[in-house]
Amino acid sequence: MHALSGLDLEVPRGTVKALLGPNGAGKTTVVKVLTTLIRPDAGSAVIDGIDVLAHPKSVRRIIGVSGQYAAVDENLTGFENLEMVGRLYHLGGKAARLRAQELIDLFELTAAGNRPVKGFSGGMRRRIDLAGALVFKPKVLFLDEPTTGLDPRSRLALWAVIKQLVRDGTTVLLTTQYLEEADQLADDISVIDDGRVIAEGTSDQLKAQIGGHRIVVALVDLADGESAREVLGRHGEGDPTVSDDGRTVEVAVTDGPRALQNVLANLGEAGIRLHDAGMRRPTLDDVFLTLTGHKAGPQTRGEPDEANLEKVR
Repeated sequence: MHALSGLDLEVPRGTVKALLGPNGAGKTTVVKVLTTLIRPDAGSAVIDGIDVLAHPKSVRRIIGVSGQYAAVDENLTGFENLEMVGRLYHLGGKAARLRAQELIDLFELTAAGNRPVKGFSGGMRRRIDLAGALVFKPKVLFLDEPTTGLDPRSRLALWAVIKQLVRDGTTVLLTTQYLEEADQLADDISVIDDGRVIAEGTSDQLKAQIGGHRIVVALVDLADGESAREVLGRHGEGDPTVSDDGRTVEVAVTDGPRALQNVLANLGEAGIRLHDAGMRRPTLDDVFLTLTGHKAGPQTRGEPDEANLEKVR
């Protein structure tokens, strides 16, 4: 079984590339290969001109990594964790302490910096972990689902830090299951499914691939669901979709304004009452659903450890 098969990536310096896909798609395997944690069966990978397979030690000197789970010592304070990382990178005692304090301030952890990490919230742990990946100012930063499990406020705070790093020239490869995260952060997105890149482009380019608008109606009476679906199906492209609770029905259309007028007229004639109705443009969720046949998000299947990487540049 191949975790990756024929995967080809290129990330320009000073940009954010998002790898978007569900668990098991191959995202973490890509990160493990590029950060020298596993060796692929075939293929090549180059980071900042350095061959990852031939010169792994040289690659480690220019990259930073923040994985899915915060790799911190819970018994040390936030400051001590960062100082320790600095010493491991041979920065020297004074330089390690100065860098640790810079990062404590950057990640707005000043009030908590001298407290043991075991008392930190999930968002604070993620910030300390990301700060640890930045101690020696890496050229390339790998972020493997950095905001998984965070509350919305913590996620926004981490996004702000990542955006600032990119403005300062850091190149970022970001894996995520969150469509909004890719929309907010990425200059370019690669959609991965079953170890392959199935689509690539900017957020707007990916949305343009499926084109048009979406008509969305919210029903007053759940019993009208099938009738509403039939009406929308007459005016849409493809089969309408229904929300999990059965309250919302939507369909892709080519001529949005005219289709909406006709849908509303037909629903009124059928006596179907609505809480709301409207038209919207495609989202990355629509793109992913169209390309893969399922929504992005946690899946049940695991991700194999072995990799067959044919080409990553």
